[in-house]
Amino acid sequence: MTGRMNRSVFYCLFFLYPVLSPAQNGVSKFEAYLQAQELINIRELDATILSDLKYGTTGNFTKTVLYDTLLNIYLHPVAAGKLVKAQRYLKEINPGLSLLVYDAVRPLSVQKKMYKAVQNTPYALYVANPARTGLHNYGMAVDLTICDKSGIPLDMGTAFDFFGKAAGINKEQELINEGVLTRQQVKNRELLRKVMVQAGFLTIRGEWWHFNAVSLNEAGRSYKVIE
Repeated sequence: MTGRMNRSVFYCLFFLYPVLSPAQNGVSKFEAYLQAQELINIRELDATILSDLKYGTTGNFTKTVLYDTLLNIYLHPVAAGKLVKAQRYLKEINPGLSLLVYDAVRPLSVQKKMYKAVQNTPYALYVANPARTGLHNYGMAVDLTICDKSGIPLDMGTAFDFFGKAAGINKEQELINEGVLTRQQVKNRELLRKVMVQAGFLTIRGEWWHFNAVSLNEAGRSYKVIE
């Protein structure tokens, strides 16, 4: 599959009406830019997928608003299709649950703001240098959790963007044995992984909330970075 997908064809696959122009639907310049890069507003595919965009507020580890005019979840069409599939599968398992997205596309310009914000802080080691692109920069990664019908996130054992071994997924049984995580917290993580992996996403070892739609090598070969 190429990195460029005709938007109208993609929407027809999901039986949607054509998207209005930025002037018609009143989106911000930032969101209009993302649409111009052929990214998909998830709300137009599945409005049941919820969002709590952490970097749109100061309630994140940088204590800085990084997305000041972003109100919707945007992803590359490949990642967007997989996310919709994951939500549908979750609803089949438990109709009262929903995916809750914390972060999706992260343009390189925003990555630079994040990198600058953490310099000379303990978090500097955890933020990738913008010179090395990551899958968020392609719109091919999503950070998320599962919430109940009231919008309350399930207990995953740590908060989003927790920096420590408890956020990892590769030693969960060991963390249970040590009393760091409970069996229920791990079951909640396993449910999240189940629906995301079934939809075609890839996990990473260090963050229970992070999923990649494709490998970084594939993204570099076939898709474009969102500047």
